[in-house]
Amino acid sequence: MIAKLNGTIDFIRDNYVVISVGGVGYKVFVTVHTFGMIAGKKEIDLYTHTYVREDILALYGFLEMAELDMFELLISISGIGPKAAMGILAIADPKTISMAVLNEDPSILTRVSGVGKKIAQRVILELKNKITDMPVAEKAQLESDSDAFEALVAMGYSVSEAREALKLVPVKIEDVGERVKMALKSLGRK
Repeated sequence: MIAKLNGTIDFIRDNYVVISVGGVGYKVFVTVHTFGMIAGKKEIDLYTHTYVREDILALYGFLEMAELDMFELLISISGIGPKAAMGILAIADPKTISMAVLNEDPSILTRVSGVGKKIAQRVILELKNKITDMPVAEKAQLESDSDAFEALVAMGYSVSEAREALKLVPVKIEDVGERVKMALKSLGRK
C-alpha cells in the first residue's frame, strides 16, 4: 500500500496529477482544492489512499492528513465511493463536513452530483458517532469556522478562497464576526 508520495510533478490533467518518484510516474487523483494549492509547484508531498477493487487500482492524494482521514471515513460508508468522496471534499473541507454532520445538515452533502438526500442522511448517521468523540473545544471551533465559511461563500468568495482565508485566522479567535473580518483582511491582500 502506498501511504505517501514525494516527487516532481510531471503533468496535470482535469482530475489527476502524475508525480514522478524515482523514475516511476504515479497517477494520483486529487481534489480541486489540491489543484489550486499545487499550481506552479515543481515538487509535491501527498498523503495517499490506495483504492483497490477487483477492476480498479487507483491512488487518491491529499495535501493534508485531515482530508485523507475524511476521505477514508466517507468511502467506508455504503453508497459512497471515491468519486463521491472527492466531490464532497471539493465543496467542503473536513471541518465543514464535520460541522454539517454534527448539525445533521445534509445540504452541503447533497450539493455533490450523485449524492441524494438518502445517501446524505446515511453519511450523517454513520459519521455522527465518530465525530461526537471530539473534544468540546474542537467542536466549538468547528461551529465558528462553519458559520464564517458560509458567510464568506454568501459574500461571493469561492469555496477554496474561503477555506484558505479561514486557515490564516488564528485559532484563538472564536467569535464568528471576528473570524470573518480577519478572513476578509487576508482576502483583501491578494
